[in-house]
Order: sequence, then C-alpha cells, then structure tokens
Amino acid sequence: MGVTTFHPKTLDSPVELPQVVEASEEVKNKPRKWYYYLWDTLDKPKEERWFMFKLDAALLTFASLGYFIKYLDQTNINSAFVSGMKEDLGLYKNQLNYMQTCWTVGYVIGELPSNIILTRIRPSRWIPMMEITWAVLTFCLARANTATTIYVLRFFIGLAESTFYPGMQYIIGSWYRKEELAKRSCIFHTSSAIGTMFSGYLMAAVYKLGGRGGMAGWQWLFIIDGVISLPIAIAGFWFIPDVPEIAKPWYLTEEEVKFAQKRMQLEGRQERKPYTKAKLKKIFSSWHIFLLTPLYVFFNNGATGAVPVFQQFLKASKNPKYTVTQINVYPTITNAVQVVATLSVAWISDGVLKGARWPLIVFCGCMNIMTEVSLAIWNIPLKWKWACFSLAGISGSISGICMAWAHEICTHDNEERAIVIGTMNEMAYVLQAWLPLIVWQQVEAPEYRKGYITVSCLSFMMIVTALVIRVLHARELMQGKREDVSDGSLSDLVGEEGVEEDPDRKR
Repeated sequence: MGVTTFHPKTLDSPVELPQVVEASEEVKNKPRKWYYYLWDTLDKPKEERWFMFKLDAALLTFASLGYFIKYLDQTNINSAFVSGMKEDLGLYKNQLNYMQTCWTVGYVIGELPSNIILTRIRPSRWIPMMEITWAVLTFCLARANTATTIYVLRFFIGLAESTFYPGMQYIIGSWYRKEELAKRSCIFHTSSAIGTMFSGYLMAAVYKLGGRGGMAGWQWLFIIDGVISLPIAIAGFWFIPDVPEIAKPWYLTEEEVKFAQKRMQLEGRQERKPYTKAKLKKIFSSWHIFLLTPLYVFFNNGATGAVPVFQQFLKASKNPKYTVTQINVYPTITNAVQVVATLSVAWISDGVLKGARWPLIVFCGCMNIMTEVSLAIWNIPLKWKWACFSLAGISGSISGICMAWAHEICTHDNEERAIVIGTMNEMAYVLQAWLPLIVWQQVEAPEYRKGYITVSCLSFMMIVTALVIRVLHARELMQGKREDVSDGSLSDLVGEEGVEEDPDRKR
C-alpha cells in the first residue's frame, strides 16, 4: 500500500499518495482550463489544492511580510534623509552615498555564506534570528547622532538582512514546480515595492510626531519600523517550512510533506547533498553561474532604486515647491507601478508564455532604456519627466522572473541552486557597493546624468545576456534529451522540463 494523504475536509477519507501524484500529473499534461490562468491551483486535484493552500498561506505570507520589513528597514534611510535628518546632522556632502555603501558592504559579505549555511541547518532557525537582529539595530538608528554611527549600524543591518532574500528564494524554489514558481517569486518580490511605498507614507505620518519625546520625526520613523519588524521576525520560527526533505511544519501532515518531496522529484529538483571537490568544480565550471550572475547584476543595478531620484527631484523643485509630505508620498507612484508590473509579468510568464522567462526580461529592459535615456536628456516636458519617474518601476518587476529561471536551470543540483542564487544577489550588491559613489553622487542631484546613462547601458547588457542564456539553455535541454534517448529512459521523464526541445513551451 502507498502512503496515504487525506481529503481536506473529511479526514476519515484516505487517498493513496500515488493516486494523488498520478492525478496531479494527468491534470498537468492536459489542456489547461481557463481558471488555471487566474491561479494555478484551481485545476489541481482537491488534495493537492488543499496542500498548496496551506503552503501558500504560511510560506508566501511570511516571505512577503519578511521582505516587506526588510525593504522598510533598508530604504527608511532615504525617507529620513529628505525629511530632516540631512539638516539635523549636517549631511551636506556624500554621506547618504556612504550610508548606502556601508549597508551594501555588509549585505555582500553575508549573502553567499548565509545561503551555504541554509543547506546545512534549518532555515526556520537561522533566518528569524537574523531578522530579530536587524530589527533591534533599526531601533538603534533612532539614537544615532553622527554620520559615523549610522555607517556602523547600517553595515550590521546589511549583514543581518543578507540572509533573507536569497535565503527565501532558495526555500521557495525548494517547494514549487515550474508552472507555479514565477508567480510565487514575483508575489514575494512585490513586497519590496510595498515596503518602499509604506516607508514614504509612514514618514509622511510620523513627521508630525517631531518634538515628542525629544526626538525628530525621522527618528520616530526608525522606532516605528522596529516595532513593525520585531513580531514578524519572531513569527518566522513557526511559519518557515524549511525544505521538503527535512520539513516538519505544524501546518502540514507527514503525508503532505512526503507528497511535497514527490513533487520535487518529478520536477527533477534534487535534495541536499554533501559538498565535495567534484561538486564545487562542477558548479564553478558551468556557464550557469557565469551567466545567471551577470544577468541579475545588470538587472539589479540597471535601475534607480538605490537612490531617491524622484524624491530629490521634488525636493529641488522651486516652482512649484513641494511639502515634506508630498516629497515622501508622490514617489510611491513608482512603487505602485512596480507592484502592478511584477504581478503582470508573473502571470504572463507562467500562463500565457507557458513558462518562458526571457521575453519579459527583454521587454522590461527595453522599457527601462526608454525611460532612463529620456531622464538623461533631462530637458524634457515636465509631464513626460513625471511619466519616466513613474514608469521606472517597470524595471524592478523581473527579479522574481530571473530567480525562477535560475531555479529551473539549476534544478538538478541543490547545492548549485543555493550557491547560484546567493551569488546572483551577492554580486549584484558588490557592484551596488561602489557604483553609486561614481554615477549617483549626491552633489549632482537631481539631474544625475551619469547615473541615467549608466543604467541604460546596463539594461542593454541585461538584454544581451538573457538572449545568450536562452540559447545555451535550449542547447542544454536538447543534449539532455539525446542522452535520455540513448539511455532508453525517455519514457520515464515525460512531462519534465528536461525533455523539452523548446524551453519556452511545455509539451
């Protein structure tokens, strides 16, 4: 007899696990119903729907809340800077650049070691501990009275935050199949834009608290951010499900965990294995790490998100002159555009394009080139300038698409997947650690001509890299298919990505 799982409503009605797996594969290989394009669990067997509902409710909710507080605590320095901190602490040179660089250096140092640690210990312990650490350090920013103190605190905040994004992307990639992955990765990523938006709204609200308790409004921002962050961090101990082969979450049964393991086996996603010299040599001699990493580097740095360009444009405006509230609220239009664009590319990629990733990367790169070249010219109609600042949010919509693509390309080696995901994010921030000091210098605000030209070039390089990856991935899949045919094992792999002639279409 097979292992049993259960009907979501009647626990006395057992269904054998092989039957659920067979039903799931049968649905996957049939033409999709229209409601599949609304949400991919709607046409799955009812037992799998219940399993997916519980997993989404716990993992996606926590991941999104955690990324929300990460970006809230990462970007609050920009909101504070344009809301009185600059004047109160006498930050009239490039101190804002140095504060951002200190955070980035800490982030870069911590990312890859953290993702390696996650392949050895339980993520449900490591990630929440780091979240609690950065929440406490955020409280400390409220009492920082010199630029040097802020530099030190920002470094350690970056070090603690380095665990979260690549770590949660690794966990998400350990639970979801190809047709489910982009939507979850992108829903997770939208929280960054929401966190940035909320920081602006929050600063506009707490600015009025200035003077209470002997603290300025920007100091109250750090305290309230910490108050929001701490309970979410603690919740991580109960809601992160680890990875399927070691998972024991309270909201999934033992049978459902075994079903999750079977789903990943069908996807070709490998379990955790020891690091060996041969494994490391294979990882670092493959094109995967050497092309997926620059793809994400070009994406992450090919945008204006590291610098409050919209806010500084409004702050420098004399006619009309904007209030502190307007300076913090109006730029959230960009974040709203990013949220809509991120969800749109996720649904289009998983549904309409049947799992293709590269067309949307190319499209978003072209859109970014159009807006950034326009801003580099600068002397353009005011309405178009506002449109360019707003549409710049489209460039930040494909992080989840890039990560989903990396999960699929590295699906057959768990440790490679962890290292590649960590390296992609780490190297993106290595460039971000020093590039703003050259092309986004605070003293050149608000025009930043060098910055806009630079991100336009990076977007072009991202497009070229995506096309090269597409060609190499297709070649790799064809090679895998020929090997399967020669082994006589093709029939065992029907429905898996590894036998597709075209990586952009399902069989």
